[in-house]
Amino acid sequence: MAEAFKNLINRDGVAAIRRHLARAWPGFEGARFESLAVDGLEALELKARAQHLCAALEATLPAGFGAAARIIEASLAPMRGDEELAVLRPGAPGLAGWMVWPLTEFVARRGLGHPARALRVLHALTQRFTAEWAVRPFIVEHPALAFATLARWAHDPSPHVRRLVSEGSRPRLPWGMQLKALIADPAPTLPLLEALQDDPSEYARRSVANHLNDIAKDHPALVVDWVERHLGGATPERRALLKHASRTLIKQGDARMLKAWGLGRRYVGTAVLTVTPKRLRVGDSLAMSLTLRSTAKRAQPLVIDYAVHHVKANGERRPKVFKGWTIELAAGESRTLVKRHSMREVTTRRYHAGRHALDLRINGDVVAEAEFRSEEHTSELQSHSFISY
Repeated sequence: MAEAFKNLINRDGVAAIRRHLARAWPGFEGARFESLAVDGLEALELKARAQHLCAALEATLPAGFGAAARIIEASLAPMRGDEELAVLRPGAPGLAGWMVWPLTEFVARRGLGHPARALRVLHALTQRFTAEWAVRPFIVEHPALAFATLARWAHDPSPHVRRLVSEGSRPRLPWGMQLKALIADPAPTLPLLEALQDDPSEYARRSVANHLNDIAKDHPALVVDWVERHLGGATPERRALLKHASRTLIKQGDARMLKAWGLGRRYVGTAVLTVTPKRLRVGDSLAMSLTLRSTAKRAQPLVIDYAVHHVKANGERRPKVFKGWTIELAAGESRTLVKRHSMREVTTRRYHAGRHALDLRINGDVVAEAEFRSEEHTSELQSHSFISY
């Protein structure tokens, strides 16, 4: 079993922070910092661990933000510029990787009164981990300075900094505070996304796609307009970005978005869905088998997704859409597609007893359904098939 993410912020990392901050500032109260940082650490989850270490930093770094900023910068490892941040760890040269997260939290808390200096520190920190969460309070409290800085960073030599421009300003960034002003009106970020859409770094382009997908949840027409405007003559890289940005609206069956991707026509043919086993325990997987038979006279491009309608604790059902297949079905062709769907509980999804449902969608239309009842971690499934013309 893979090690829990929370263990990426650990006692060894605390010792590394102590060592490198003391190297940068001989007056650092390292013993006090370490005592505060490890006290209760192992009982906390990942984000709470970063915040806990941040509190220890607030208690031991200089009260003056300028002095603290210089110490933080001096504690960092040098960068080559081509590193993958996910694999970085603290080492002899300095701090990098997950243990930098508490430093970004410190800057977000203590630097709001010194925004220009704080943003310079975040520029350095995001090249050793990511400052995507820490930059958000500055967007809220100092929007003019923040967006002017992000516009400049969109042309920075570092792909990590360029990615931060998009990722840090995403309206609904996971684990980050929501940017309610940008949820209401994403216009300030659109020039940034335009500048980064054809970035040479796939890492940065992926963030642009996720940012546009965020916007689609509140302003679907804006994202459809964006795709329609930028899809013609797109390079393969831009096309991939736009397709990833379109995923939520495609799953929702948005007619304009489907048409933009040549998927506007309804499926013509039969669809038979079988879901097994008959009884299932939580932690096992559903096996889905879908047999399609085209009755059309021409090839059909198909985007096939499925929604699982899980029973919630209050008895209501709520659908979650999952990616299925993207295929082209020839005229008169029959094809069987198979897929497994995990019923393992995760931190963001719990299963409750009751009648659940699964529906299968082709180009946005529901064409087949299945129901299953789970009781005491078992499920009984019944399959149904529809014919579409």
